[in-house]
Amino acid sequence: MSTTMDRPPGQGAPTREQITEAIRPVQEPEIGRGLVELKMVPEIAVDGRDVALTVELLTPLAPYKERLEDELRAALTTIPDLGTVTIGWRTRVRASGGGKADAQPLKGIKNTIAVASGKGGVGKSTVAANLAVTLARAGAAVGLLDADVYGPSMPLMMGQTSKPLVRDGKIVPVEAHGVKVMSIGFLLDPEKALIWRGPMVAQLITQFLNDVVWGELDYLVIDLPPGTGDVQLTLVQKIPISGAVIVTTPQAVALADAVKGLRMFQEVKTSILGIVENMSGFVCPCCNETTDIFGSGGGKRTAEQYEVPLLGQIPIEPAVRAGGDEGRPVVVGHPESATAGAFAHLAERVAARLAKDAATAPRKAMIRLMPTRG
Repeated sequence: MSTTMDRPPGQGAPTREQITEAIRPVQEPEIGRGLVELKMVPEIAVDGRDVALTVELLTPLAPYKERLEDELRAALTTIPDLGTVTIGWRTRVRASGGGKADAQPLKGIKNTIAVASGKGGVGKSTVAANLAVTLARAGAAVGLLDADVYGPSMPLMMGQTSKPLVRDGKIVPVEAHGVKVMSIGFLLDPEKALIWRGPMVAQLITQFLNDVVWGELDYLVIDLPPGTGDVQLTLVQKIPISGAVIVTTPQAVALADAVKGLRMFQEVKTSILGIVENMSGFVCPCCNETTDIFGSGGGKRTAEQYEVPLLGQIPIEPAVRAGGDEGRPVVVGHPESATAGAFAHLAERVAARLAKDAATAPRKAMIRLMPTRG
């Protein structure tokens, strides 16, 4: 789409400086800072009276793109005698800068998202799988690490049972639905129980972090085991976790354990991206009515109480169970379903939160580097 304006004679061509100043007031809606300030307009081309802008979005899921285009075009009307305005779009996810300052970042991985729960049975792995696939389908480079070593479910849920290749002593993750996936489930007999003590589990997680060829990733989604044990502590000590997503159901017994998980991440100085209320109502496949079989509103109340965002309320429907059993997450098998829409909203919120953290990361670094006055 382009905009052409009448040209009175005798006007000189606009300069890049004029264009930059004209669009300076336009802000990124989620962050509340200007596109120019955030360096989101890396290219401005002028050809006579015609102007071409390249806007670099910070997230692959930006529902406000049309709004930004309208605001940019409106801002450019302040320049007289402008010709055709062309706006091109691309996405460059930035590293959030979250996590412990002394943890060693994983090479090539911009953001690490820990998906956690205080107890089992709340659908944490379902959330992790659908979050990863949604981000990948939006165009991001995504990895999925199944860190639930005692109950690995990603091979089944992602529909992939192939053993990963080993090249030059490094493990090449399996790919499924556009996501790079690694799980102990790819390496073990599916009927064999893993009977390991904590130190061996910690060593395995370290190997998955250091000896897997993840390549360049925008997001690495980590499906944690339930609780607050060795795996969680190993991760926060080894790598900077960009943020944690806490999964719960609306019922009180799940919420009580979710709070414990939330508190754990707060104690180890890990950012809480927010709470996901999973199984937030059963959607009847016959009449599409919703029944609150696990109660309602618990996730929202907990998010408000602990002053963290409520990232989403995910309904439960038969397609979710079928997708998990068949290796086709619901966002792939039933993309038009209410549950898939809720997962899309969740991914949008997570990506936006990380983009906002990335935008403020330089400011945080400057604050840390400022000398104290004695």
